[in-house]
Amino acid sequence: MEGVRPGGGPPAGGPGSGSGSGSGSFPSLFPPGLHGIYGECRRLYPDQPNPLQVTAILKYWLGGPDPLDYVSMYRNLGNPALNVPEHWHYVSFGLSDLYGDNRVHEFTGTDGPSGFGFELTFRLKRETGESAPPTWPAELMQGLARYVFQSENTFCSGDHVSWHSPLDNSESRIQHMLLTEDPQMQPVQTPFGVVTFLQIVGVCTEELHAAQQWNGQGILELLRTVPVAGGPWLITDMRRGETIFEIDPHLQERVDKGIETDGSNLSGVSAKCAWDDLSRPPEDDEDSRSICIGTQPRRLSGKDTEQIRETLRRGLEINSKPVLPPINAQRQNGLNHDRAPSRKDSLESESSAAIIPHELIRTRQLESVHLKFNQESGALIPLCLRGRLLHGRHFTYKSITGDTAITFVSTGVEGAFATEEHPYAAHGPWLQILLTEEFVERMLEDLEDLNSPEEFKLPKEYSWPEKKLKVSILPDAVFDNPLH
Repeated sequence: MEGVRPGGGPPAGGPGSGSGSGSGSFPSLFPPGLHGIYGECRRLYPDQPNPLQVTAILKYWLGGPDPLDYVSMYRNLGNPALNVPEHWHYVSFGLSDLYGDNRVHEFTGTDGPSGFGFELTFRLKRETGESAPPTWPAELMQGLARYVFQSENTFCSGDHVSWHSPLDNSESRIQHMLLTEDPQMQPVQTPFGVVTFLQIVGVCTEELHAAQQWNGQGILELLRTVPVAGGPWLITDMRRGETIFEIDPHLQERVDKGIETDGSNLSGVSAKCAWDDLSRPPEDDEDSRSICIGTQPRRLSGKDTEQIRETLRRGLEINSKPVLPPINAQRQNGLNHDRAPSRKDSLESESSAAIIPHELIRTRQLESVHLKFNQESGALIPLCLRGRLLHGRHFTYKSITGDTAITFVSTGVEGAFATEEHPYAAHGPWLQILLTEEFVERMLEDLEDLNSPEEFKLPKEYSWPEKKLKVSILPDAVFDNPLH
């Protein structure tokens, strides 16, 4: 439950209440982390000391559902010289450490990131005659914040978010998001660490797919060149009815060339997926023939999950090398500065006692496998093959409902436990599949209709008997049923 009120901070001791001791100071009750963010907002909006604000009535640290304490809403006049229209500017408070007393975030020092290291912003085009900012973006930001708090995965510039619904619950074509650095807000050093500002950019489905097939930064650059699709400050217009490719067909050629030259920067997705080992008869329970959602007898060990997570992180780095971290490597803390490591030690479920120690799980070579995906995940297989494997990289599907993971690797990926001699290999519920370039090209031909998923009926099956590989595209309901 949220409330809307004027104010630049907490009701008690906030920027709009009380009086500080000395010029430019704030009351002692004003949280230092919030003070730092608010100071950056005051730099941009000196004439708006008390903007409208959406506030969580019951704070997250008191058991409320909304992780963001506040979302401030400013009126930005734009920049006519740069063809930047007037818009509403939303800024979150809560993904970073506002208080420094461990009530929400663990204090780790002043040199690293504060909390998750960032706050979200959003720029929404102001409609003619609109006197107050719409509040729906605050709930959108709360939704993204819930994901971050629950998964403990952070965002970085170039990331995309598949939302599959108009951001404002209207009939708009703007149904997904990209993330980029806010063009005006500068990183802030607070007593609890550094805070950067990541801006949400609303995009159409076609633009999201292009970001997946190529990379988010490339699509953001194209959006900046089209004033009605964002312009230099990437302002979201929920009334935009055309994609950038409909506005300027030549942009599709740039994307196609980028995919051909660079491949895809997307290294993996959370998905509805499963796999079966067809090498052994069903009655052989000793080797856990069926590894699928809801029924696998083993869980990913901490080291396995960390390797998958490092795989996903590294693949998102534009200049990353196609290397899988060694299975027995210690947890790696050093990453590129623009992507902080997740604070979660593993992806394991709450029943961690059920996890088999890493050292006791042997790698198994499989003769025949059956891969299962829902329609959305299956539609990404051509991207995986063309945009990743043909460029010597890897791609991972991680189950959203279980510990199943499927990683496709090319012959150029180091550190994989699948080899050309044994292309199918499993480590607990994590399957790796090594595909040669020749087989990838053949699969792309056979899977051509996945590029137009609306044209075929489910279930859909593809099979390569001589390779002992089968792929099925199944309805979502199959994965929602734990007994499938």
